[in-house]
Amino acid sequence: MTDWLYCYPPLYAGVLLKRYKRFFADVQLATGEVVTAHCPNTGPMTGVSTIGSVVQLSKSDNPHRKLAYTLELIQVHDNQPTWVGVNTALPNRIVKLALAKYLFPELGNYSQIKGEVVYGHDKKSRVDFLLTGTDAERPIYLEVKNTTWCEGTLALFPDTETTRGQKHLRELTALLPQTRAVMLYLINRGDCTEFAPGDNADPLYGKLLRDAIALGLEVLPCRFDISPEGIRYLGLAKLRV
Repeated sequence: MTDWLYCYPPLYAGVLLKRYKRFFADVQLATGEVVTAHCPNTGPMTGVSTIGSVVQLSKSDNPHRKLAYTLELIQVHDNQPTWVGVNTALPNRIVKLALAKYLFPELGNYSQIKGEVVYGHDKKSRVDFLLTGTDAERPIYLEVKNTTWCEGTLALFPDTETTRGQKHLRELTALLPQTRAVMLYLINRGDCTEFAPGDNADPLYGKLLRDAIALGLEVLPCRFDISPEGIRYLGLAKLRV
């Protein structure tokens, strides 16, 4: 039995014809039919959203949805095919499942997992997870970032300038040292063994991350194996900062 952390619903294979207006992707299914799928990743998906790539779509049976199909996976590298997860609605669900199974020993013991907790100096932000209880000496504020860009086996985040990501780093840093602050990078592809900030895309983010690490921010670059069957945790990538 495979130790899937998450299993995909039945998926439909196709070829990416076009991605446009951030939210739309035209895909030719194996049957020859061309459909427009919802693209739940609004970022540039650098190095991933290549026209002609093999993709996998899920299909909703909700009659009220404007687009029945959702873009879930894109295959990269013709010589060594690798599936990349592009549905940004999934990473927090995946991490929540992993937290419930205590798959990240680096976090220590905790008994309570709360999601979308209000925090920040203006109380206008929400951290993805707050872990408390048991032997945890300090509460753990944990932010999740979906990571798909890479150079070789080096995963990089972000792949574009992110003022929102910069704000999250500043707010997590402000929590130190009274609380534990953790940035978890979900590497949504199985071919990366190292992680570094994407300085070429957002040098300020890279600086903020390094400054935060110096002050005690913890970084968990988490590797995941992705396939049309499901998602499996592989352990931590090597951090290069």
